[in-house]
Order: sequence, then structure tokens, then C-alpha cells
Amino acid sequence: MTAAALAFTAGVLLLQQQAALPAALWLAALPACAALAMWRHAFVVPMAFAAGFLWAAGMAHLHLADRLAPELEGKDLEVAGVVSGLPAASERSLRFEFEPESSSAPLPNKLRLSWYRSPTGDAPPDLQPGERWLLKLRLKHPHGPLNPHGFDYEAWLIERGIGATGYVRDAGSARRIGERNSIADRVAQARAAVRERFKAVLGETPAAGILAALAVGEQRAIANEEWRLFSRTGVTHLMSISGLHVTLVSGLFAGFVSALWRRVPRLALVLPARKAGAATAIAAAFAYTLLAGFAVPAQRTFYMVSVVALALWSGRIASPARTLALALAAVSALDPWAVLQPGFWLSFGAVALIFYVGTGWTQPEPRWRQWLRVQWAITLGLAPAALFLFAQVSVAGPLANALAIPLVSVVITPLALAAALVPADALLHVAQWLVLGLLAYLEWCASLPAALWQQHVPPLWATLLALAGVVWILLPRGFPWRACGAALMLPAVALPAPAPAPGEAWVTTFDVGQGLAVLVRTARHALLYDTGPAYGDTDSGERIVAPALRALGVVRLDALVLTHDDGDHIGGALSILEYLEADALLHSLPEHHPLLVLASAPRRCLRGVSWAWDGVRFELLHPSAERPARRRNDESCVLRVSAGDSAMLLTGDIERAAELAIALEGEARAEALLVPHHGSRSSSSAPLLAAVQPRLAVASAGYRNRFGHPAAAVLERYKDAGAALWRTDRDGAVTVRLGPGGAAALAERARRARYWHVPAPPA
Repeated sequence: MTAAALAFTAGVLLLQQQAALPAALWLAALPACAALAMWRHAFVVPMAFAAGFLWAAGMAHLHLADRLAPELEGKDLEVAGVVSGLPAASERSLRFEFEPESSSAPLPNKLRLSWYRSPTGDAPPDLQPGERWLLKLRLKHPHGPLNPHGFDYEAWLIERGIGATGYVRDAGSARRIGERNSIADRVAQARAAVRERFKAVLGETPAAGILAALAVGEQRAIANEEWRLFSRTGVTHLMSISGLHVTLVSGLFAGFVSALWRRVPRLALVLPARKAGAATAIAAAFAYTLLAGFAVPAQRTFYMVSVVALALWSGRIASPARTLALALAAVSALDPWAVLQPGFWLSFGAVALIFYVGTGWTQPEPRWRQWLRVQWAITLGLAPAALFLFAQVSVAGPLANALAIPLVSVVITPLALAAALVPADALLHVAQWLVLGLLAYLEWCASLPAALWQQHVPPLWATLLALAGVVWILLPRGFPWRACGAALMLPAVALPAPAPAPGEAWVTTFDVGQGLAVLVRTARHALLYDTGPAYGDTDSGERIVAPALRALGVVRLDALVLTHDDGDHIGGALSILEYLEADALLHSLPEHHPLLVLASAPRRCLRGVSWAWDGVRFELLHPSAERPARRRNDESCVLRVSAGDSAMLLTGDIERAAELAIALEGEARAEALLVPHHGSRSSSSAPLLAAVQPRLAVASAGYRNRFGHPAAAVLERYKDAGAALWRTDRDGAVTVRLGPGGAAALAERARRARYWHVPAPPA
């Protein structure tokens, strides 16, 4: 049974790696798999694997069928529907999920919408769960940026059953038309009331958001600054309704009911106390998961608790490994996309490690030693997975968790739950005092030397080898050569990050939406050309560029180029400068710009500046001191990167006037070209294309952006010039490799092709 459960999960995982789904006709083979498994025991494992693959394929077909029709993208639609879940407010907008009930065209069952502030600054209305609204919407297919080792937003959307995203148009015509008042709506309204009461009592303090996250699962109430602290200290798993909290609550209720049940003989004769405790565990886990809004991570834990409780109820499953394997298969069956989430593997991995180190120890030992042994096992055992998933491990994590786990799980979370049920402000103030004390302690942990180990993402084979080393090291006493397991872990931390050879350059244009961020790497140097746009209360530097730099092994920038003063190019600069040091700053910013104060050795971009790194030549071709630009876009720093016989021209937002000046100088020839100004009609002029003669071009633009970039006329010009065009909105991040053999491009969406990714727009 254990092997079959693991095989089923492996089949689900294999399906989620596919670029295309198998034909729906193959789903008819599911009954045959079950029949073969029942006919011959030897067929159980392979048939379980096939069943997992086909089951996940069937679920995927259902979700993909509930997506926005391509012909409805970009059209204004009047839709009547219901606000579901908890809306989340930010500086610029209100985000919420919406369930259409009637519209002029068939729509998916669930939408994810934004309601932006009006041009005059008026905020969106205070939407409440269960309210019916008539809205004018503009929708698009589920789409998100795709970058090296980056978050896959489209996978996140398909797991949650969201078939389209969009925003509210013509807010003045929006009308509230009633309420739905379903059970789910009432639960969501109760959660919203708890969140608002916490905020009203505690104000805009970190404690208010953390307590709301612990009580009702509202993780968006926690500020980015706190999330960074939690990540650095390894306590992120505690700051929401996590598996630990659901398990703890269900276990406490189960133990309490079981103890009382034994003291009532009549009840014990009707139903054994063990079974009563198991049923209570399921009910308590369900109630707490419901309080969390039935969020996907809490659902996974509920399924796990249910499987374990049913195993105890049946009395037939004594092996922890078998119970855990069945829970793994149950979660994979109910949520086939769970295998894509880091929390899925970390949660099951932590439980497996606890079971693993709990075997083979025959001598009794004090509880504090058991606690230390388990903490050591989890810290060491999950380190390879954390490096592979996040490119970092919190070295201070064991110290931080030693206080945070008991304090949050046993004291703060019960106080938050009690405050949610009982309107006593004193409970909140006590919980706030404890949270602030915990934050101070975590700040101290984060300030310790080497509190966080960061490095490039190790290859999969090195990660699996490191996990094998962990298993070896954690063997019970008496096994010989346990320390040799450390040798298996070395490749994951000692191998250098992939890098260009001397004389080569890798130029990666990140997928940052309607903006620009380009990383140029040589054998031992790195240059970042722009940092992408800001997104209200966050920016692409923090969300996309910095994590990608860490995952690729860039720990320091030899140069940062800020092409000109435009938010979609320098919106992420502050986050980048806070994240890592830049030895030099080249820019075309106004004097006394705030960013210049943060950088060392700022220097204006001027034609004629050049340097060489590792056999690769860098030349600034624009702007020129003799001919100042008249338009802000034409102030952009234009950089030519030459490696061997190939070169790439990075052009920022220059338009026709600057393009003509560069073309007349006669030094712009390059095999690859970064399309100027995202492909606007005012750029990519004939003189520039004639001077550059590109064989391939890369356009950085947002999916279905409001400017229409890249323009149809520009696409036609590149086609006539014989240049292959790559687009971040269609291809994700694009890496151009320059070297003696010429220039070659690789698209992230081709490298990580998955069936749920949005179809490419026409070229």
C-alpha cells in the first residue's frame, strides 16, 4: 500500500511536468488501471502510477475548460456576480475574487479582479464578502511573468480554479445589487469582521496583521518588511494558519475529548475513546481550515489530519510511513497541483524526518534532548530542499524557532483565536505585547553574523545527492561512517554557479511586465541594466530581479546602469540597492536624484566610455555630451556588449532622434538588439535597423499592455529586416548568449513549458 501511494503521487508529479496534456480519450483507461491492479498484485504499483498521471490529467482538463475564451480578452463586459473571499486593499487598488452569475458571454466560475483608484484619487468601495455587484470588467487569460527559478503565477491561478484576471472599468457605473448569504459568505464575513476589529483595536501595527493571519488566515495583512524578517530567520511557516497550527489545534481538541470520553462509561461503551478523538480531530481541523477561508495550504493539512485520524479510527494502519504515504496520495488526489508548491514538500518532509529520527533509538532520553534531536534533523534535513526551492537557508532558524515555535503555537495563536471568538480587547493587547517581543527577538537573530546562507540554486542531481547524505547522517547511533554523509552534501553547496566562459556573455532580459530589467554576465562579473517597474506597495526589484540574481549566483553587481528617469525602468532600483552592493552606478538621472545618494561612485552615461571584463567589451554609445537629448526617453543610456564575433545593443527607451544619432555614428552593428522603447511606434526606425542589422531582437513588454507594445508596424519592420523577434510577454525571460560562435537565444517559457501556460499572442 505504501509503494502504491507513493507511485500515485509520482504519477501526479509527472503530469505536472508536461508541456501538453494527453488527449481526454486516455482518461477512459482509469477503470482499466483499477481492474489490472485488482487482478494481479504485481500490477498494483505501475497501475497506481498510471492512475495518478491520468487522474491529474482529468482534473487539469476540467480546470482548463473553465478559462476565459480568447475572443473575450480585452473586451468590456457587463457582469453580475458575487464577491468571494476577503478583498485585500493596497495603496493603488483593491484586489478580490469574483464569481460571475450572469453576463453577456460565458465566463469562468471564478475571476481575480483589481479595482484601481480613480484618476482623481477616489478609493474603491469597501467591498464585503457575499455582496452582489454589477460591474463593467475587462478580462484577460491567466498570465504572469516567467523568469529563471521564479514564481509561476499561472500555476498558482490554476490550482485555485481562477479562469481569468482583470480589472473594473468605469467605476461610476458599478452598482451593488444585493447579497448572496451562503454559508461560505457568512464565514468570509465573520473573517472580515475579525480582521477589521483587530485593525481597529491595534491600529496599523505589525502585530495587527500577524494576529489576523494567525486567527483567520489573512496572510496579506502582514507587511513585506515582516515577511522578509520571517524569511531571514526561518519562521515563515509559523506566521499564518499553517500545517503546524492546524495539527496542533486538532490534536488538542482530540486529546481533550478523548480524555473526557474515557470518564463516561456509557459513551465509551458506544464508541471507543480513540475513535471519538479521531472524529474530533477531523472536525477541529475542518473548523480551523474553514476559519482560514479554506485556503489551499490549510486544505492540504486538513487532508493530512483526516487520513491520520481515519487510520487511527480503523486501527488497521500501525506504520507511520504507511499513514504518511496515504496522506501524501490523498492530498495529491484532492489537489493535484499541490506537488508544485514548496510548502507541500517541506511539510511532508518535516513529518517524514520526525518519523525517521524517532526510530532506532531504544534508550530513553529527556524531552529536551528529543526536542534538540528533532530540531537538528529538520534543520539539516530540509536545508537541501530549501536551497533548491529558495536559494537560501536560515542558519539562525533553529535559534529563532526554539522560541518562536512554542510561543506562537502554544500562546500567541490560542490568544488570537480567543480574541476572534470573544470581543475582549485585553486579549489582543496581551497578544500584541508578545508579538512585539517576538519581533524584537527575531530582529536580534537576523542581525547575527552569517544568519542567512544564500547561494545559487544547486542542480537537481546535487540536491538529491544531498538528501541522500542527510538520510545517512541521521542514521541512529551504531551505524558506521555516518559522517561520510556530509561528503554527499558537498556538491550542493560547493559547486560554482553556471557562468559564461571567458570571452562569452549571457544577456538575460527579465520578464517584468511593462518595463525593463536586463542582466549581463561574464565569467566573473555582472551588470544590471535597469531594474523594472514598481507595483504600488512593492516592485519588480524585490519580487523578480533580486530573487533571480540570488538563484543565478549573482552576489554582487560590478555595475548598475539606470538608463533614464522613468518608473518602469528604475522602479525596482531601491530594492536592488538594498539587497546587494553595486561597485559602480552609470545613469542618466537628474542631479540630486534620491537614488544617487544610495550608490557608490555614481557616473553619468556618456558616449565614449568603455571597459572590458573577462574578454568582453562594453561601450556606451549614447547619450553624447555634444548633443544633449531633448526628450527624456532619448536620454537613455545605450550600451553595446561585444563578445567574440557577436554583440548585443541595449537601447533603453530611445526614440527616432536618438536612433538616428546612433546610426550616423556608424558603430551600432550588432547581431542582437534590445528593441527600443518596448516596441513603440516612435522607435525601431529604419535608419537604426539598417545600422544595426540585427539577426535577432528582444522586446520587453507587458502582456496585453495598454500601450499596444510592441506595435504591429514595428513587428512588420523586424520581419522585413529578417530579424527573429523574441518577446517577454510571449516567451518569458529571454537569454541571449554571445560568444565566438555568434548569438543564440533561449526563452524561459520554452525551457519550462507547462500545459497551463497562456497561449502565445500572435507574432
